[in-house]
Amino acid sequence: MKVDVVYATAGAQDCVALELPENATAADALRVSGLVAAWKLDLGCLVLALHGRAVPADARLAEGDRLELLLPVTADPKDVRRRRASLRSRGRATASGTPTTNR
Repeated sequence: MKVDVVYATAGAQDCVALELPENATAADALRVSGLVAAWKLDLGCLVLALHGRAVPADARLAEGDRLELLLPVTADPKDVRRRRASLRSRGRATASGTPTTNR
């Protein structure tokens, strides 16, 4: 069966197309893809997902699946929005969250 394994960051993306046996798991695809070694990823921190939904390493794959290698969330999205809103109330905020002033 054909599956894709994908790893992406803000600056780069890597997608490996694989041909795996019918009973392959997410762990099998991860190992065969070589992305962990290529990107020097920490297996203990990775989250595996199929089409955007987290799955365990022993999840069975199906034809056409896209296995995504995700890094853990480092900031609470709600906190980030609150900080941006607070900055906007004091001055204009940029996309990075740093305030700017109009002169």
